[in-house]
Formats: sequence, C-alpha cells, structure tokens
Amino acid sequence: MPGISRKAALTVAASASFALLATACTGQSSSGASDDASKDVTINFWHAWSAASELSAVKSLVAGFEKAHPNIHVNVVGNMTDDKINQALRTGGGKSPDVISSFTTNNVGKFCSSGALVDLNPFFKKDGIDPETTFPKAMNEYTQFDGNRCTAPLLGDAYGLYYNKTQFKKAGITSPPKTWSEFEADAKKLTITKGDTYSQLGFMPDYHGWETTTEHLFAQFSPTYFDKSGKSALATDPAFKAGFTLQKKLVDELGGFKKLESYRSTLGDEWGDKHPFHTGQVAMQLDGEWRLGMATAANPKLDIGVAPLPVPDDQIAQYGKGYITGTITGIAANSKKQNAAWEFVKYITTDTDAVVGFSNAIHNVPSTLAALKSPNLKYDPRFKTFLDIASNQYSTTSPASINGGVYLATIQNLGYDYESGKAKDLDSALKSTAKQIDTDIAQAK
Repeated sequence: MPGISRKAALTVAASASFALLATACTGQSSSGASDDASKDVTINFWHAWSAASELSAVKSLVAGFEKAHPNIHVNVVGNMTDDKINQALRTGGGKSPDVISSFTTNNVGKFCSSGALVDLNPFFKKDGIDPETTFPKAMNEYTQFDGNRCTAPLLGDAYGLYYNKTQFKKAGITSPPKTWSEFEADAKKLTITKGDTYSQLGFMPDYHGWETTTEHLFAQFSPTYFDKSGKSALATDPAFKAGFTLQKKLVDELGGFKKLESYRSTLGDEWGDKHPFHTGQVAMQLDGEWRLGMATAANPKLDIGVAPLPVPDDQIAQYGKGYITGTITGIAANSKKQNAAWEFVKYITTDTDAVVGFSNAIHNVPSTLAALKSPNLKYDPRFKTFLDIASNQYSTTSPASINGGVYLATIQNLGYDYESGKAKDLDSALKSTAKQIDTDIAQAK
C-alpha cells in the first residue's frame, strides 16, 4: 500500500533533514520562466514511490502526459528520499529534478520560504486555473505558505474511523458514534479487561497509538493553530484545551496511561499484518484510507466498518469532517525548463482523467473536486467515506510553518506529558508550549 512508504518516514524526522534548504541560494527571477514548452525537451521528475504497483502507476501517469505532449519527455527517478531531493534542489545541475513530489506536507513552509520551489500562482493564473475552485479546501491550504503557492496537491490522504462490526454487534452497538460522548461510551462498552490488562480494547487514545496523533485527533475540534499575527493560538483557542481534556478523560476511563501503554507494548506494529485492528485486539481505529486495503489483505474475514471520526458534541452539524494531508509536487527554482515542467505539473494535478487514473492505481484520495465526483473512480464502497471527508468543507489540515513540523512535534510532546500525568496544569502547559512554538518560529526566520 502507498501509505507504508509515506507514513513510515515520519514527518518530524523529515523536517529536520530539510535544514539543507534553509540556506539554499535559489529562486526564480521576477521575469518568470522563459523556456519554450513547445520545443522538444526532456524534464526530470523525482518522486519517492517505491513499491512495484506504485512505480507502475507513475509510469502510466507519465505515459498519459507524454501522449498528450509528445514533445515533452519525462525522465523518471523513483524511490528518492527527501534528503536526496533536498540536496538536488540545493545544488542543481543537468541531472537534478525539474519536478519533485514529496510525501511530507509539513515541509511546504520550508519549500516556499527557502525559494527551493517556484511560486506556482503565476502559472495557474496564466492558464486561467483557480486553485480554490479546483482543489479541496484543506489541500488548497496545505500547498501554500504566506501567499506563496510553491506546491500543488498530488493525491491525498483522509483520516476516519475504522470499526469492527462483529465486535460492535456483540456489544449491542448498532451504528458508529457521531459525537465524542457516543464515542467515549462505545469505547468503554467495547473494552474487555483481563486481569491487569485487556483481552479487547475499544480504542487506543494514547498519542503513541499509531495514527492517534494530536493533529489527526484535534482536527475534529477544528483548531486554529496560529492567530492573524502569526503567533501560536494554542493557549487562546479553546479547541485545543477541549481536545486535550477529552482525550485525557478517555485515557483515564479506559484504565489509565500506564495500563494502556503496557497493553500497547504487546501489540503489533502499524505496518504489519498483526496490527491490533487487524487482529481484533482494538475495536476502533483512527487511520487513513490506506488502512482499508491493508486490513482486508491481512484478515479477509474481518468485517470492517468505516465512518468519519466523531466530533465534539457541540459540533454535530459538522460531522463528516476529518484531517487531510497528502502528496505534494512542485517545480525546482533552479530548473531551466520551468514552462515545460509546468505542463507536466498541470497535467498530473488538474487533469481529471489523469488524477482519477492515478487514484485508482495508487488507492489514495483524488486531489481535485472534479476527480472526487468522477464516475470513473473505482473503489470499495467503504472507500467513499474518505472521498466524502476530503470533499467536506469543514475538514482541516495543519498549516504550513517556516520551520516545518516542529510546532506539531512540540504540541505532540505536550500531549505525551499531559496524558501521562507529567504535566498537571493544562492551562499553564498550553501557555508555555505556545511560547516555545513562537520562539522556535522566530529563530527559524
């Protein structure tokens, strides 16, 4: 599954490696690109996909482009790590990429502020394409920083709730929870203790629990990460306090942090067949769209239900939203073939048939509003939940920052401290963490 190669490379670790770009002396001149895209030309496209099925899908995507643009040839270089891409963007050269794709949306702020990738706004404007009406709201947001749209979305990921229908039926639960109070009640009802551990856990609320990170979970609270002045809103937006409070309450009600951590240490890892949702050891799981295929392959007899993640009780009108992220693509600032590169980027990100075909092959969420509604999409009926989450106007993402995902790691660390009891005064912890985020961002400028 595509999620393996993407998610295994943790975004926080990737953002650290991005330091190379902070000092990159690159940038597009004010006159813009000057190459003639109608002439015979070869461009280099570097990407990170590595599985055989993924490489085949990229090959088909490129073949479709070359058929539509017979004068532009694409030299594809796959299985490229962020480190290698970053170094190439910094140094340039004939073999360096003209177009790149990355799984790390947290680095958009660095891509844009460093000048490593060109601002695509002039290209979109030149061709009369409005990104705001082309891409889903969250995807449109995470591909730009400070007015600079240096990337475009290339398929996406949406997060929802997986649940074991067999275990739901045994517990007398007839439908997936829509509100947090229903979610809390179901998690307790689905939990079966066995001595000082569990034979079945309703949900793993622990922030160490695979995809249950602060940004994924708190998306249901629709937080505002930064105020209009660019300062952290962690201590001023009540969504964060509500998120931390309700998560901690669920941790305590399901047995406490130590008991949950002890149980988690006995469970399988996120990417293997023994993932606890696959085995029935955990009845509900927050996860991305790729989990459906992985769980089905690992345990064909598993009766899987898929729904949006519950929302706070006072936001029931927004049920159906979720956290959105995905793959991004952009044009190297040091490329001398930017107009030709744009033709390729435009095709793979805005051509409906191309986006739909790539989505069908990679099994990720389409990244245009038109593709999300295309009758040519092929998917398991349960996959539609993720299409709907991606289309939902209330779905959110984490905004780009000049220092990448550092602020998200800082918030996650607060989550670890609070759920474990190390941090007892939440208000004070929120204020000190917000101050740390502001300091880190100021130092990165």
